[in-house]
Amino acid sequence: MITVRPAKYKERKIIVDFQKRMARETEELELDEKQLKKGVEAVFEDFNKGIYYVAEDNEEVVACLLTTPEWSEWRNGTVVWLQSVYVREDYRGRGIFKSMYNFIKNMVEQEDDLKGIRLYVEKTNQSAQNVYQAIGMNGDHYQFFEWMKTF
Repeated sequence: MITVRPAKYKERKIIVDFQKRMARETEELELDEKQLKKGVEAVFEDFNKGIYYVAEDNEEVVACLLTTPEWSEWRNGTVVWLQSVYVREDYRGRGIFKSMYNFIKNMVEQEDDLKGIRLYVEKTNQSAQNVYQAIGMNGDHYQFFEWMKTF
């Protein structure tokens, strides 16, 4: 049975590994492990940066995601961004992300100051886009732009 819960500090190595795998799979990037480890640990040290959640099967972590807050003055509340979503390959297609999404959605529905959920996805990651659409999300409202320093 799959359970979803906030991640524990002791699971940071699993999260680092999942993030390395995700970057390799989705963007063909090899992340600097030392930098990534510091980034993951920073989240655990300061919950204002975000909160990791994991999905586990029989106490084995099989997926993770990171939620980060975005203040919306229009809504006078916080929009929760889903980031760093990774489901182990051998667990894909089993509704793991849907379980995690429903966990976060339920949290948003229960908290008055939480106003919605957003995420971004690589334009070429059609399988992820199909999953997001199947659970009721859409990309109709905004287009995402960015500027990032290169590695």
